[in-house]
Amino acid sequence: MRRRLSKVVLWGVGIFALMQLVPYRVTNPSDRHEPPWDSARTRQLAVAACYACHSDQTHVYGFERIAPLSWWVTNHVERGRHKLNFSQWDLKAGPMGDAVKAVQDGSMPPSYYTWFGLHAEAKLSPAERAELLKGMQATFLRNIQASPSGQ
Repeated sequence: MRRRLSKVVLWGVGIFALMQLVPYRVTNPSDRHEPPWDSARTRQLAVAACYACHSDQTHVYGFERIAPLSWWVTNHVERGRHKLNFSQWDLKAGPMGDAVKAVQDGSMPPSYYTWFGLHAEAKLSPAERAELLKGMQATFLRNIQASPSGQ
């Protein structure tokens, strides 16, 4: 029985080691085009609550670079960037009303993002959430009015 357990552990360690060779990790392109925020405070709140998954300025903890957790984090960030990427700002890139709605209804940032005290900066107070909403609406409205088509 002990020999069998040793083999299972060795196989497990070997598979875990091989998983580390799969280079699926978060990358941050250097080309950035942020929205012209209505205020520095709005940007500060957006950075705290949104940028980890919705920008090309993602910072991950060291343990988040270890597979298979790195695969989950990378997939999550890629999906977030696909929905809305503040570093690749373009009014045609996605529905801004959805971003405002997600912050308003509390689905963003997701509750699990701050579990175990991680990413504490993303846990906004009700006043900060209201401030971010107001700033996002002002930013998006200002950008829509400034767009060539005026849509």
